Amino acid sequence: MTKRELHAIYLKNNSNWLDYLKEHSGLPGPRSDLELLQIVSELGDEIFFMECLEYDKTAAPTNTPGEFVATCGVTGLGTLISNGMIQYYKVLRKYASDSRWRVREGVAFALQIIGKKDFDSLIGRLRDWKGGNPFEKRAVVAGLCEPILIKEKKNALTVLEFLEDIFDSIEIISERKDESFRVLKKGLGYGLSVAMAAYPPEGKALFEKLLFKQDSDISWILKENLKKKRLERMDQEWTGRMKGAFPK
Repeated sequence: MTKRELHAIYLKNNSNWLDYLKEHSGLPGPRSDLELLQIVSELGDEIFFMECLEYDKTAAPTNTPGEFVATCGVTGLGTLISNGMIQYYKVLRKYASDSRWRVREGVAFALQIIGKKDFDSLIGRLRDWKGGNPFEKRAVVAGLCEPILIKEKKNALTVLEFLEDIFDSIEIISERKDESFRVLKKGLGYGLSVAMAAYPPEGKALFEKLLFKQDSDISWILKENLKKKRLERMDQEWTGRMKGAFPK
């Protein structure tokens, strides 16, 4: 029996979920229990997710079991929204800028839950987010650059268009030393390659267009993506040429 199945059995037969989440969170530590996070997001309800969200950054700081509880609540917002409770988009957007990185990951997970059910509706909502602060832009990147969401050509094209807009916005960001810009850079450092691999013709065209931008942070992002094996699998010869475009 898998760990996920064991978690599901407990949750379906017990009411004291909060203590169970804390005990099995995996925190403090390098990795929280994502299998538990997933099953909770599927089985939880509105009342429970709201209870999880009471674990704010004061009561549940980074790398504590309480942070995991909060992340479950944020991820659960994706389930609520996908079931028609669209009023929770505003709450979800707020958590995209949370100081706790696992909570911000929960926002990306929530967006993916929504996108799996209704990608077009999600895109409509995220058009505002991609024009928001760097944390919100990063949530868009992490949420949309997920292979299962962009299997269809039209979805991949839309995500590539979003990424191009976000890259264009980087050039006008003056404050680049804070945490929000750092996490945006890191997200783009892998997200672009995911979208490129989903639809290589447009993906490679966007990459080559970005090569001409005279911006050191964009250059760093491009070089990070060239390290990803998925690009070599996509087109080894092209990837080699792109690596050669940067000075040693």
